[in-house]
Amino acid sequence: MSQPITLHVDNIKCGGCAHTIEKSLSAIPGVSSITVSPEKGEVAFEADPGLRPQVAKALHAIGYPETGSVSGISAAVAGAKSYVSCAIGKVT
Repeated sequence: MSQPITLHVDNIKCGGCAHTIEKSLSAIPGVSSITVSPEKGEVAFEADPGLRPQVAKALHAIGYPETGSVSGISAAVAGAKSYVSCAIGKVT
């Protein structure tokens, strides 16, 4: 059964980031009602709770890991990925 889920993520800077996140998560079957708040660093959506790990993995893959889940070089790599994802989100 779907329920509201909110993840706190790093590297969300703007509407371009939000657009990329929304597009990526909308491709996951069972995920709906996606909203992204750059100001709060939050990604909210509705899904079966069992999909939470898949959503977190998808966010990490495009440079938006859950807050506190990466550090050091992994955080730097995530930051670089988010920069590219943000740029793509601004263009599309």
